[in-house]
Amino acid sequence: MSLDKTAVSSLRTEFPALQQTVGGRPLIFFDGPGGTQVHGSVVEAMSRYLTEANSNAHGAFLYSRRTDETTAAAHRALADFLNAPRPDGIVFGPNMTTITFNLSRAIGQTLAPGDEIVVTRLDHDANIAPWLALQERGVIVRYADFDPTDCTLDLAGLEAAITARTKLVAVGYASNAVGTINDVQRVAELAHAAGAWIYVDSVHYAPHGPIDVQAVDCDFLVCSTYKFFGPHLGALYGRYELLEALPAYKVRPAGDAPPDKFETGTPNFEALAGAAAAVDYLASVGRRFGGEFAEFAEEFAGFEGRRRDLKAGLVTIRAYERELCQRLVEGLQEIPGLRIYGITDPACFDQRVPTVSFTLDGLTPNQVARRLDAANIFVWDGNFYALAVTERLGLEDRGGLVRVGLAHYNTAEEVDTLLNVLADMPRVTTQPVPREGLYPLDFR
Repeated sequence: MSLDKTAVSSLRTEFPALQQTVGGRPLIFFDGPGGTQVHGSVVEAMSRYLTEANSNAHGAFLYSRRTDETTAAAHRALADFLNAPRPDGIVFGPNMTTITFNLSRAIGQTLAPGDEIVVTRLDHDANIAPWLALQERGVIVRYADFDPTDCTLDLAGLEAAITARTKLVAVGYASNAVGTINDVQRVAELAHAAGAWIYVDSVHYAPHGPIDVQAVDCDFLVCSTYKFFGPHLGALYGRYELLEALPAYKVRPAGDAPPDKFETGTPNFEALAGAAAAVDYLASVGRRFGGEFAEFAEEFAGFEGRRRDLKAGLVTIRAYERELCQRLVEGLQEIPGLRIYGITDPACFDQRVPTVSFTLDGLTPNQVARRLDAANIFVWDGNFYALAVTERLGLEDRGGLVRVGLAHYNTAEEVDTLLNVLADMPRVTTQPVPREGLYPLDFR
């Protein structure tokens, strides 16, 4: 089986937000890169926790015990989602940005003046700024560039930036601005060859394909569950021995072993319940629509239970989204004055997620987004906190980009509606864009 029109229509009924209308017209959600819509089972799990388990942890009474099980279940679920070797190598936090700043502070304690970190200009600033913050300790931060013609990472340049003093390489799994998928396994090889760690931001990739931290051989990887149909919550995978050795900033009564040492304060327990439900939903996609995928037999080898279902679900989603992305790109290329930034060759679509960003002559990105909103089509505009990308492309002072993000709950009919609205959109002479208040948020 696969995600055909009937299957997608069935799945869409399971997302409460997709049933909403404004002015008698349906809403079209192409805003997934800033946060996807939530599956109904996530809403139910969070509500159930708040009514049937709401308590703090580690108590002797029933609701507290249920909270402990909620926490343990969430760690097991994310370990399965990332194919992590053990649940206690998963650390939860408010979001990817907060987790990364906390971990950079811990890693900074192990570094000396003159040690080096490599970041890329293709990344969200949440995987750049936390490492730049270590410059106050005398750490040197080097940048790897990307090719502005297709927005692909310059791997040769990244390799050249890694030296004997490099201690960590920070890289995104996929660009939240232009959709490029980076060869993170190759980056891990380059980092480890120099004796450095690799820190992978998988926030943008997570809803679009399976993640296997063991195959990637990464030392740390972060994601956010609200980018894959769950609640606002961040999660970190770390090699257990590294998490165990790193210093943690915590209160004294807190546990000294991972993950407790890094999960400071009272967690958002209802979000943990929702995160586990989001993982179970993706696994259900694999069970219902995943089929056998004989061509991926080697990739599936050794996976059982929920881990296999997750891989099947995300491979199924990836195949569906790739066709939808090609429809979008080909349609956008037919619109005069529209320029796509990123990979546009269908033969290379295995190197991109279905996030397509563009500019349109005669209109600022914000003007395009507002006119689409008038048609109940939701897209993002600006720099999406990928500041280094819009600066490198020379777009930061011009309002950045319009970003259309497809998810597996989107349809060909929705793509066609977007294309028709864009094609018919009146153009005006672009006015200078004020910098203040220019960009909407795209938190990690």
